[in-house]
Amino acid sequence: MKKSWIIIGAVVFLGIILLLSIPSTYNGLVKSEENVNKKWADVQGAYQRRADLIPNLVSTVKGYANHEQQTLIGVIEARAKATQTQLNIDPSKLDDASLAKYQKAQDEMGSALSRLLVTVEQYPDLKANQNFLQLQAQLEGTENRINVERRNFNEAVQTYNSKLRSFPTNIMAGMFGFVKKPYFEAKAGAEDAPKVEF
Repeated sequence: MKKSWIIIGAVVFLGIILLLSIPSTYNGLVKSEENVNKKWADVQGAYQRRADLIPNLVSTVKGYANHEQQTLIGVIEARAKATQTQLNIDPSKLDDASLAKYQKAQDEMGSALSRLLVTVEQYPDLKANQNFLQLQAQLEGTENRINVERRNFNEAVQTYNSKLRSFPTNIMAGMFGFVKKPYFEAKAGAEDAPKVEF
């Protein structure tokens, strides 16, 4: 009889410990998920900064490169598409498909910007223009910020996903509907140096 009371007491004690740990575990997951959402907003902010600089860059180039309209139109269209894609992504519902769509739109904008900067090489006066040089420096700084924010986002995702998969948090995460977040990944072929042709 004493043994059964000891077993019942042990089970009750473990149950109480488990119940007391639920709020702490849940709150830890919420904080971690909110950190991922914040880091995602930082990534979007860095891309938005790039999108905001593009109209100024296009206007500056347009004065020198009147016959390069196709390149300029390509940049403007890529910016519009990337900005629209950004507005449609809810960080709380971030999944592989939406992240891939977002990344594709940003890659297209990066590619259009690269074509524009190659076109600029044909205009020595523009390359020496102070406004253009300043915009080019800001774009370069923005690209560095984007890289930093993507890395910070991936670190936040790693922390969150690690918590999510750890025992016993994984049990509670499943009960409360927390799901794994995708990483921001490099596009295929990014490991190869780009070819610049004039």
